[in-house]
Amino acid sequence: MLSGLRWLALEAKYLDRAREFYATHLDMTVVREGDGEVVLDAGETDLVLREPGEVPRGGVHTHYAFAVPPDRYDAWYDRLDESFDLTEFDFGGGKSLYFYDPDGNCVEIGSVGEGDASITEVFEIVLEVEDLARAESLYRSLGFEVVDRGDQRRRVRLGGPVDLELWEPHLGIADARGGLHVDVGFAAEDPDAVAESVRDRVCEVEQRDDGVRVRDPDGHYLTFQ
Repeated sequence: MLSGLRWLALEAKYLDRAREFYATHLDMTVVREGDGEVVLDAGETDLVLREPGEVPRGGVHTHYAFAVPPDRYDAWYDRLDESFDLTEFDFGGGKSLYFYDPDGNCVEIGSVGEGDASITEVFEIVLEVEDLARAESLYRSLGFEVVDRGDQRRRVRLGGPVDLELWEPHLGIADARGGLHVDVGFAAEDPDAVAESVRDRVCEVEQRDDGVRVRDPDGHYLTFQ
């Protein structure tokens, strides 16, 4: 039903500070900017930095992950270790490092990227949810499939156009938290059909010039286009 992740939006208290952080530490370039918003190039995905304002605001304390080619991971670690107190975790099939941006978002860099770009895409987003079973049911209706469940933490990992982790409130690796009121955009062949498939599971469905936007029961915004 969904074929790709178009964007992830984060709320930035001070837009200039957030833009400088991502430009300086992750070499990300500005794609476009407007009133209260800056869009950065994250490979296959846009990273949107947005000042607090009208909804959707963009996620707060969101844990998300950039994919980088495995042969570039060590260079990223050495570079970021000069400025941050990094946490590293070995998943067996690859390593990830964790650090925080100025707005308290936990940024993960994982050695799972394919291609030549230094950052290839956003490959994981963590959403905080009130009811894990309810949230899982909604996202499975959108075509996501369960790939892992937490043994010691209240979480479920879903595979799809992006790896999606649903967490009931708790702290994860590097004391990360799931994001609140996260705004994401997905590519869909038939946006109207996707929205209709979950109409009875979401709180709001809105037709927009750039697609169809829904709000899930936990306050996350999903746009299909």
